[in-house]
Amino acid sequence: MIELEKDNGLWVVTINRPDKANSLTAGMLEQLCEIYEGAAEARVVILTGTGKVFSAGADLDEARAGLATSPLWERLSGTVAALPGLTIAALNGTLAGGANGMVLACDIRLAVPGAKFFYPVMKLGYLPQPSDPGRMAALIGPSRTKLILMGGQKIPAEEALAFGLVDRLIDGDVVAAAKEIATDTLAAKPEIAAGIKALCN
Repeated sequence: MIELEKDNGLWVVTINRPDKANSLTAGMLEQLCEIYEGAAEARVVILTGTGKVFSAGADLDEARAGLATSPLWERLSGTVAALPGLTIAALNGTLAGGANGMVLACDIRLAVPGAKFFYPVMKLGYLPQPSDPGRMAALIGPSRTKLILMGGQKIPAEEALAFGLVDRLIDGDVVAAAKEIATDTLAAKPEIAAGIKALCN
């Protein structure tokens, strides 16, 4: 349910469980962690999904059994954030719940116009993963972060773009757009690309 394609330093990671809105099980999270933990040599990693939803977050049955508060979420987002290469979230649709963490940890976020963004942890009775509010606030500010996390608001793609939650809306093939953005990084010396990323962070 997690697919990986490698092509000369370009890795494309795809969540492929469209019949369940790409909701994530513990096994899928483990797989994602292992892929990103092994991606130090990747020049660019693109994260996407299949179908009309990027990810609905935790699989509901597993969430009730403890996955909602699993340390796997924080392990994954921390690993994504630590990579020296360029990380791009190519959001093929709506982003919800715990799946926000790995997307917030990416360097760039692209989304299709119909995507929606929400993170209903408070409504469900959970705290978000520790690094997620800080990463979100760094992108959109504390008030808008509270609007999402405490106000429970569902943010449409155009508003997410205006907030700075996503960097560009793509009316078409979002993975192809991510690959186009990756071109210069793939052509550069790895130490130059990594150095620029370190300076930006």
